[in-house]
Amino acid sequence: MSEKDIDEISGVETTGHEWDGLKELNNPLPRWWIYTFYATIVFSIGYMLYFPAIPLIEGSTMGISGETNRGNLKVELAAVEAGRQAIEARIADTDLETIRTDEELFRYASAGGESLYKVYCSQCHGSGAQGGPGYPNLNDDDWIWGGDLEAIYTTIAHGVRNEESDEARLSEMPAFGDGILSSGEITDVAHYVASLSGSDHEAARAEAGTEIFLDNCAACHGDAGEGIRDLGGPNLADQLWLYGGSLDQIAAQIANPKHGVMPPWSERLGKGSVKQLAVYIHSLGGGEAAPE
Repeated sequence: MSEKDIDEISGVETTGHEWDGLKELNNPLPRWWIYTFYATIVFSIGYMLYFPAIPLIEGSTMGISGETNRGNLKVELAAVEAGRQAIEARIADTDLETIRTDEELFRYASAGGESLYKVYCSQCHGSGAQGGPGYPNLNDDDWIWGGDLEAIYTTIAHGVRNEESDEARLSEMPAFGDGILSSGEITDVAHYVASLSGSDHEAARAEAGTEIFLDNCAACHGDAGEGIRDLGGPNLADQLWLYGGSLDQIAAQIANPKHGVMPPWSERLGKGSVKQLAVYIHSLGGGEAAPE
């Protein structure tokens, strides 16, 4: 049996290893460290038995608790959904004006409407509701069928010129270039319409188009081109144009008009969601007060 190598200075046994005259002392580990190490082993075994831990071919061992993060998330989501259902039921059963004046309902409806808008409406009206050629700008105060809450709700719920809803908004402009007016008369009317909004036009041709407009267009657009909302006749006296405001574009719309189509959202989204959309769109800046 070999003798123990004792360090002369400290009097502590060495491990027997030596590097360039340096020896490693064989000091025992502190008891507290050893006990802590043993405790971590015991804890890990307990953790493995209590929680899901050991991977299997499909899934893992469930552990004594049967608790998983996915299960906890499911419970939390169910609680959130229950809370949403309660407030959304209130919105569905509350009239739009009350929603607008109730702080809690208005805040929820605005946030919910914004989310719904991004999913279902932004593809046509733009991410900022700024619209585009053939798609109305929802930020301004130019409304074909009205901009109060009820009018916006009806437009969203039933849509425009679709075959799915019997209550869809309808307005059909005849193709005046299909034998109703001559090309010269259409040009004259285009100059007159441009004059209503102060756009570039020829005064003589605009004067020639005045009588033609009154005979063929005023019934839907009004004598002064101010629009008739009950008929879905757009306002021609401002400078907001759905299909372009140049003379050529105005003439093209008179000769062979374009008609946009919007689907009805009531059956697809439900009454409460349509109300949220109406509240959100009304709040963008162009919303109008309810008519008296």
